[in-house]
Order: sequence, then structure tokens, then C-alpha cells
Amino acid sequence: MTVPSALHRPSGVPPARRAAARLAVSLARLLTFLPPARLRPVLGVLSRGARPATYDRARAAREAVLAVSLTCLGPRGCLPRSLATVLLCRMRGEWPTWCAGARVMPPFGAHAWVEAEGRPVEEDVPDGYLTPLITVPPRGEADRGR
Repeated sequence: MTVPSALHRPSGVPPARRAAARLAVSLARLLTFLPPARLRPVLGVLSRGARPATYDRARAAREAVLAVSLTCLGPRGCLPRSLATVLLCRMRGEWPTWCAGARVMPPFGAHAWVEAEGRPVEEDVPDGYLTPLITVPPRGEADRGR
């Protein structure tokens, strides 16, 4: 038996923001081909000099990404969605924490998401549901030498 469902696309994203989101999604799709051992250092370099993103700014970036990409909007689009979100935030000089890990309650499996202000951005899950295995937090000017 199949369960009918509909994907809700956010609306009201300005054209300039849509163009930036499309660019972020295109770059994110390329990054999805990298193995985790290469992806983390690349994101680490990209996060240098960025200030931490606020929850609202990270949510707005995520909504812009969802407005332009059905792949990111789908249930299996967590990796490109999270990557496009951090890239779009980076275009504004901000960086939320990028996380890749696992769902620890059924259904078990891998998941990628972003966090801002210490909480997952628009992930409708209870506390403790996601366990990060790889994180790339914002690296400000003080972290440049590391």
C-alpha cells in the first residue's frame, strides 16, 4: 500500500535569493560526491572567517534551498539540503554548524542537518533523536591559525 504525500515548497523567496540558492544547490550537488574524509576538510576551509549563523538566518537559508530544489525537499535529500544551506549562509558571511550523523531511534539511518544556536534547524525531531558523528562549526577570525 502506498501513502499519498505532498511536498510543501516554501514560497515568498525573492528572485535574488532564489538565484543564490540555485547556485548553492549546484555546488552542494558536487560536494555530495566527496567521501566524508574529504568533505569535512573542504567544509572546514569554507567555514573560516565566518560568523556563527543565527537560527532565523539558517532557517531562511534552508527555506530558500527548499524553494528551488525538489531533490533537497525530498525525504532523501538531507545531504544536499544541509550542504546547500551552509553554502548559502556562507555567501552572507555566516556559517551554521554542519552535522552528519545518525538517527538513534527507529528508523535508524544516516542523516545530515545544520544546527544554529545549539539546536537543529527545522528538524522536527525530539531531543536526542540525532547523534552527530561529524561536525563543522563556524570558524571565526580567532580560529584562522588552526
